[in-house]
Amino acid sequence: MAEISAADVKHIVVACEAGMGSSVMVAKQLAKQLKPQGITVTHAPVNQLADTPHEIVLVHRGLSARAKQAVPESVVVIFDMFLGDLNMAKMVGTLQSGGVVTDG
Repeated sequence: MAEISAADVKHIVVACEAGMGSSVMVAKQLAKQLKPQGITVTHAPVNQLADTPHEIVLVHRGLSARAKQAVPESVVVIFDMFLGDLNMAKMVGTLQSGGVVTDG
């Protein structure tokens, strides 16, 4: 299981199928929430993750296997809902409190 300390997180990428739409909305929402921590949030297609700078990948469950295959050493946080997802909220809370983010 991959993990990373909040202090080491500078960039999160929201992975998606084509690089537009819902992932853009999630990335913008998270960018606002994590700006005080100095964390940049962007989005990228899942097939470009290996070439995208990141410490954490945030991905919808339907693409999670592809994301883990593309970047097996990265922390991959899986979500089910684009708005109000508990895994996303937990990740944000952990980053804001200075904890450790793990896969899942």
